[in-house]
Amino acid sequence: MADSKLRASDAAAAEDDGIDAPPERATASVRRRIIPVLITTATIALAAVLGWASWDAYMGAPWTRDGTVRVHVVTMAPEVAGRIVELPVVDNQFVHKGDLLMTIDPTNYRLAVSLAEAVAQQTQVLQDNLEKEAKRRLELNNSAVSLEQQQTYVSQALAAQAQHQQAEANLNLARVNLWRTQIHSPVNGWVTNLVVQFGDYANVGQNEITLVDADSFWIDGYFEETSLRAIHEGDPARAKLLGYSQFIRGHVDSIARGISVPNAQPNSVGLASVNPIFTWVRLAQRVPVHIKIDQVPDGVRLVSGTTATVQIDPKPKPAAQ
Repeated sequence: MADSKLRASDAAAAEDDGIDAPPERATASVRRRIIPVLITTATIALAAVLGWASWDAYMGAPWTRDGTVRVHVVTMAPEVAGRIVELPVVDNQFVHKGDLLMTIDPTNYRLAVSLAEAVAQQTQVLQDNLEKEAKRRLELNNSAVSLEQQQTYVSQALAAQAQHQQAEANLNLARVNLWRTQIHSPVNGWVTNLVVQFGDYANVGQNEITLVDADSFWIDGYFEETSLRAIHEGDPARAKLLGYSQFIRGHVDSIARGISVPNAQPNSVGLASVNPIFTWVRLAQRVPVHIKIDQVPDGVRLVSGTTATVQIDPKPKPAAQ
């Protein structure tokens, strides 16, 4: 006990006399001072890297979560009325351009063609007969037939010719209506929301079949107006749909030149209706950017109306020569 007290008193005396402490204790003290400095430096460096990445993501490569898959939709409405006697497609079926979609009962339209053909033949015979009579009268001298009679026969021949032309037009219309009883697909696509049934009566101009054009998909990215300066036609673009991890490749095809503005709409007397509320926070308007799709990964299903995240990559600058 006395020896330990003696050693402790000797160490204290050594410290008072300015003698260095043991190496182990000096190293631990240095470490305690350096570690906080290293942590602070690493935190600042990480914050700088993340800040630069955020700046590059928002300004250098604009992106938005407000994107939508779009597509052209073709509505098929009959041009003739009748009962549906053939419906070879089902809902969500893929059809090729030219495939038969449905057939309207052609019975009445075939009869109309036969009737129009008969009328056309009748007017053709009448036209030929009157033209021959007019030609014979014109070859006679004035002593056999008067000038007035000659003009009468010529007029009758011209009238018969007009009647025959009208009959031919009616025949062509009857044939067109017969052809219209069969409705074919004008595009490659999918039948969607099919509600018409076999045996239903189809009216003229009433939508019966809707097609999603498989060759017309594109993506609209709604970017804030503050990002438009960094977006140009032709810039590469990437889009990712909700539920998929793969990227859809494309490029900026066009940028919208107008959006709806709530203010300045005319009221009942034509004056501008201006919203009187204006806060100090100004929200950036969103402008549609048309993204043309260049490549769709395997397994990704394009569905019109689904949500997409869109990123615009700066177009590579040409190499200096």
